[in-house]
Amino acid sequence: MAPRKSPEDKGADRSNVSKEELLKFYREMLLIRRFEEKAGQLYGMGLIGGFCHLYIGQEAVVVGLEAAAEEGDKRITSYRDHGHMLACGMDPKGVMAELTGREGGYSRGKGGSMHMFSKEKHFYGGHGIVGAQVPLGAGLAFADKYLDNKRVTFTYFGDGAANQGQVYETYNMAELWNLPVVFVIENNQYAMGTSVKRSTKSPSLWERGAAYGIKGEAVDGMDVLAVKAAGERAVAACRAGEGPYILEVNTYRYRGHSMSDPAKYRSREEVQKMRDERDAIEHVRELLLQGGHATDDDLKAIDKEIKAIVNESAEFAKESPEPALSELWTDIYA
Repeated sequence: MAPRKSPEDKGADRSNVSKEELLKFYREMLLIRRFEEKAGQLYGMGLIGGFCHLYIGQEAVVVGLEAAAEEGDKRITSYRDHGHMLACGMDPKGVMAELTGREGGYSRGKGGSMHMFSKEKHFYGGHGIVGAQVPLGAGLAFADKYLDNKRVTFTYFGDGAANQGQVYETYNMAELWNLPVVFVIENNQYAMGTSVKRSTKSPSLWERGAAYGIKGEAVDGMDVLAVKAAGERAVAACRAGEGPYILEVNTYRYRGHSMSDPAKYRSREEVQKMRDERDAIEHVRELLLQGGHATDDDLKAIDKEIKAIVNESAEFAKESPEPALSELWTDIYA
């Protein structure tokens, strides 16, 4: 597979990508893929209740952008959030235990899929209300601007949320106050089940920021190197005091909106074509093999190692006790 170029690709530099960096991307994306596959299995077994939105197919987005982040940068996202947690270094055991509602989870089993946080990793949650995290992300960036600490906030939302009014109110405030926030539109083409072509008159979502004077670009979200390069441009602008930046990362989810969605609004052939021709993990795998950086046996060993980590997280979740009844009265306002 030759290194891919797309209309969005503004020149991800592949000439000096190291073996170590490619292996890191491969390992991190594979961890998200295998973790989400296991979460889907546990959901099918009845061990995960409520909503469960899987990130399978979109791994290059968050792995590429985390590669552009620095210690102290913040991230906030929507309900499709397990990949973001793993990419910023949260423990798979704690994430899986929270998904199963167990005491060993990040919110002690009370938050579930959409509501877990890590102050240590500067992860400020998945959020269940469509678009609600966008003004919160601007608030995080406002704090950094006030403290003048040169930190950046990554505020993720989807193509469906891009039509929400609060997004544009936030754009206006972010540009008015020159906030160091990267608005990341994870355009997986289908929102909750309606294609962009049917829901959105202006399909170039990042260009909407021009009305407020916000810079931005589109990027191939199935190419982790292109995402990293675009992320570095966005972060550099924010750290230089140039205000907010919009990245429309064009990606694709292989599963339905949630585990309860049969995804009948698209064909199996369409999904399979994306898997066969555009898969982000397979792309890095081919770069590793073609560059002589790894052998098939090396990559199989990594897969085996990742599966062991994921299986361990599942066993930890199963063995962790359910929250004590006294937990009902902790961390509440009244």
